[in-house]
Amino acid sequence: MSASLNITSATADPGLLDLPWNMPLDEWPDRYIAALPKGISRHLVRFAHLSGHVIAIKETTDEMAKREYEMLRTLQRLDVPCVDPLAVITNRTDDAGEPLNSVLVTRHLKFSLPYRALFSQQLRPDTATRLVDALAVLLVRLHVIGFFWGDVSLSNTLFRRDAGAFAAYLVDAETGQLYDGLSNGQRENDLEIARVNIAGELMDLEAGGRVDEELDPIKLSDGIVAAYRSLWKELTGSESFSSAERWRINERVDRLNDLGFDIEELAIKTTEGGTTVRIQPKVVDAGHHQRRLLRLTGLDAQENQARRLLNDLDSYTAKYGRKDYDDEMVAHEWLAKVFEPVIRAIPRDLRGKLEPAEIFHQLLEHRWFMSQDQSRDVPLAEALSSYIDTVLRHRRDEATVIDPPTGTFTLPIPTQDGEADWRLNV
Repeated sequence: MSASLNITSATADPGLLDLPWNMPLDEWPDRYIAALPKGISRHLVRFAHLSGHVIAIKETTDEMAKREYEMLRTLQRLDVPCVDPLAVITNRTDDAGEPLNSVLVTRHLKFSLPYRALFSQQLRPDTATRLVDALAVLLVRLHVIGFFWGDVSLSNTLFRRDAGAFAAYLVDAETGQLYDGLSNGQRENDLEIARVNIAGELMDLEAGGRVDEELDPIKLSDGIVAAYRSLWKELTGSESFSSAERWRINERVDRLNDLGFDIEELAIKTTEGGTTVRIQPKVVDAGHHQRRLLRLTGLDAQENQARRLLNDLDSYTAKYGRKDYDDEMVAHEWLAKVFEPVIRAIPRDLRGKLEPAEIFHQLLEHRWFMSQDQSRDVPLAEALSSYIDTVLRHRRDEATVIDPPTGTFTLPIPTQDGEADWRLNV
């Protein structure tokens, strides 16, 4: 390793020094490499093992690596769903002293897959639509904070399961810019980039015979525009109504909370006669249920997962007569008597299948279906045994999907790895 190697990292991990930075990334020995599915990238990207974790390493220029590292750290501080930036490594040279490209190192997002890998699994059109809707939500979240992405695509997005839906995460911030606010023109530009890129990638998969025959790339790519505009209008649009319908103010707030967004303030104006009320919300980033669950229990979950867990907490509160108790105290009791015993009961060899919050959500769904089928209230313990034996044991691990292996590539060609297994699980 070159003595002049420069590592910039917010988190000190001595294991970084053990990786072969004196070799071009495409020549790293297999013992360092983690075989995970990935999207298309204009730069060489490979996954590697580091201190029991998996990291993504992207070769690029000094300037671009440093810029993207700082941008990802900024997005993290703003609670935007994105990958965790770990380090920038510059001044790389090989054993002969020849310079090598600098790299950006990010932590692999556990329980995630690239959108492109999912779209390669002969997905049904309705599932594909849900994935695109999740991408639309991510784009709205970015635009709310004034972030112009500039390269919206399937390959630059990761997905994680979120209580039956999907949550989208930004992977590549290379072209992104953060402003005090975005103009309509900037937002429309980002939307058009998204529409064109998604249509192109889907046509590429279609040409390889790797999407459902009923899936229309143009219609699906247009869908992200429709989903985005509908959500943006709900979040930022003004609304007028009679002063006798003031309940609609709370209804609007509840609707936004249900979408996962919080309200920083409401601008409310009345006419001189006091007969009409006009409201316009000032929205802050998503995470209403996520933040409430974290505050009450310390559990860090996806937004839909958090909503489902909070619903179970509310049911527990009602069932055991805890309505007059302090919220934090009841939440601690629910955590100790319901959630944690369920997670501890999962066999150790099955704990990598899904995130704990997703397991709990799926258990509640499984219990509901069992109760419906048997016309009785199935105890949680009985439902848990059934869920473990009939559902969880047959799932593929999603913590880090490493089998079958995938090769590295830089050309825009599709990959078929993991096709049968993931088609069954989505």
